[in-house]
Amino acid sequence: MTTATEQHDVIRPRSSRPLAAAFGRFRRHHLGMLGVVILSAAMLGAIFAPWLAPYDPSAIDYLSILVPPTDTYVLGTDEIGRDLLSRLLYGARVSLTIVAGAILIALVAGSVIGLIAGVVGGKVDDIIMRIMDGLLAFPMLIFALGIVAVLGPNLFNAIIAIGLVNTPEFARLVRGQTLSVREQEFVLAAHALGASTPRIMFRHIWPSVAGNVVVYAALRACSALITESSLAFLGLGVSPPTPTWGQMLATALQFPEAWWLGVFPGLAIFLTALSFNFIGDGIRDAIDVRVDT
Repeated sequence: MTTATEQHDVIRPRSSRPLAAAFGRFRRHHLGMLGVVILSAAMLGAIFAPWLAPYDPSAIDYLSILVPPTDTYVLGTDEIGRDLLSRLLYGARVSLTIVAGAILIALVAGSVIGLIAGVVGGKVDDIIMRIMDGLLAFPMLIFALGIVAVLGPNLFNAIIAIGLVNTPEFARLVRGQTLSVREQEFVLAAHALGASTPRIMFRHIWPSVAGNVVVYAALRACSALITESSLAFLGLGVSPPTPTWGQMLATALQFPEAWWLGVFPGLAIFLTALSFNFIGDGIRDAIDVRVDT
């Protein structure tokens, strides 16, 4: 018969290493690992584009206009003879940079706003959340279009626009999590010991809500990628000749007979967005203590 002490010894290594346990659960999540593989391939393609791309993405070959996939041009060429594979690889740099920057802005700004609203409460909470609700009333793409139209279409402004659009969602999530965590005993004890509000927010409450925020960030990255592609498709993303996936889709509409112009950029967007969802689901299941491993 196992004693209480022996039971404690058995479970202690697992409970003392929560991150290792969560990582182990994530590794056993097949879709999550598939998402990592797909996203890693996209990131490696973006990072090593200068070495992987067979041609300069802006190089024009007037003798090879709208050529379908061949041995020379693996994914074909566009309407002015530029290599599609090279433009896809360089386009990954733009799309992933915008997504990463936008989600980082939204995560940081939304977390700070949500923590302040949740911890301070009262009229401050009411004012902040009414502002967030007002921003959420606008459709995401319309809101982003308005910001880019005011600031101008370029890489930095696209990051700012998509980051601001996603900030209210993070703020609402963090605020809701904060409201439940702030009533727990360790937070009340910190209050009783005279801890400052910033210390309580970032030292005691934030670690308890960070896991859910990371999961949400992975899921929102999918939406951010689609928003970025939509802005580029409408001509309000990064200005030509810099290649972007959404911009390439817009070009494909003008040449419906050239199927490769739309299929390959569309597939890149679809697989990358799918990878963010898979990774988000995997992280969510990995940090969920109710998952039976």
